[in-house]
Amino acid sequence: METKLKGDIAEQAAILQALKRGWGVLKPIGDRLPYDLVYDVSGVFVKVQVKSAWLDEPSGNFVVDNRRTKTNRRRMVRESYESSDFDFALVFVPERDAFYVFPVDVFIDYGSEIHLVEADKRQRKPRSAGYREAWKRSCKGLHVGRLACDLLSNSGKALVS
Repeated sequence: METKLKGDIAEQAAILQALKRGWGVLKPIGDRLPYDLVYDVSGVFVKVQVKSAWLDEPSGNFVVDNRRTKTNRRRMVRESYESSDFDFALVFVPERDAFYVFPVDVFIDYGSEIHLVEADKRQRKPRSAGYREAWKRSCKGLHVGRLACDLLSNSGKALVS
């Protein structure tokens, strides 16, 4: 399957996840921005970068490149993301129909690749395991602030004081 098609499928899966939670979804025109979607969570906008993981057969792990890829007809350039580029990275594992939900600072802290171990074959869970379906995980250092983090953590339901 072509890379662009895999990305389109991952984006549609991310849109479906947001809609199931009652969030609005905005999609930028074009692909020149460092984020793919914006979730409207109770009036707070959360920028989301969506990635699709692939299976690395020798290791049995799913892998995702955590760099930005810019292409034209002649060359492909990879650049690191900045912490101000988006708020969350959603990594879709199509074979498992699962998402890894990384706050931006965690996502960019990895090297050029993140290995996602889906099999229970290790004594210790890898760091990435804590982000599998972590829609309710706390979000330290989130640029949109504590309110957006709390809203995401509570599936988009407004908090009662």
